[in-house]
Amino acid sequence: MEYVKMENIVKTYGTGEGKVAALQGISLSIRTDEFVAIMGESGSGKSTLLSILGVLNTPSGGSYQVNGVEVYSLNSEQQADFRRENLGFVFQSFHLIPYLSVVENVMLPLTTKRLKEKIKREMAEEALARVGLASKGHRLPNQISGGEQERVAIARAVANKPPILLADEPTGNLDTRTGLEILELLQELNGEGMTIIMVTHSPEWSRYTHRILQISDGRLKGEENTATTDDLTITPSLIPDFPAVRLAALG
Repeated sequence: MEYVKMENIVKTYGTGEGKVAALQGISLSIRTDEFVAIMGESGSGKSTLLSILGVLNTPSGGSYQVNGVEVYSLNSEQQADFRRENLGFVFQSFHLIPYLSVVENVMLPLTTKRLKEKIKREMAEEALARVGLASKGHRLPNQISGGEQERVAIARAVANKPPILLADEPTGNLDTRTGLEILELLQELNGEGMTIIMVTHSPEWSRYTHRILQISDGRLKGEENTATTDDLTITPSLIPDFPAVRLAALG
């Protein structure tokens, strides 16, 4: 089922002679439960595209729909609700707060939810268990490895169980072995029902996705179907009972 759909997305910066076109008519569609890689050289527009997918950067033109919802037609409050309920973000830099414990870092996206603190902590602990870090919630970020810090960042992104995960170079600061572990974890999340869109420079890592979208000079230059996760050997799933895809109530 077509889930994420973009039609003729344009993003420009500046005016007049200083005007720069970061995206020039991007059209794409992503199915429910698909794992997609976005690849391109530096300055190609892939990070700008990811920021628009993440409702962090308003396009200059075009249509962006998720499950039939025209996202940029929503008002700012509705967009914030949409982002909180439907999107998780993982970045190359872990962005962990050094003076907060691991579990407190994972709880950060839950601060705006009207839930008791005990329930928020339980949700964070569940997310840590899903990424294999159930025993390390009390530690500070500098007391765990780089790969574990990235797992914490992923746990933080999925603590609210969003249907879409956006990952910007999630293995960029990791060695090959640890990067492979993170890709396997993303495969597991995808296998449990999460749609994942990942920006990467690595042709090797892109092969762990279903499809590669090639971006160049702000344009979609092509796409390639790759091996499915069924063709790759991965570890048993750490993430049981992922919920069905859901959208925020946008009244």
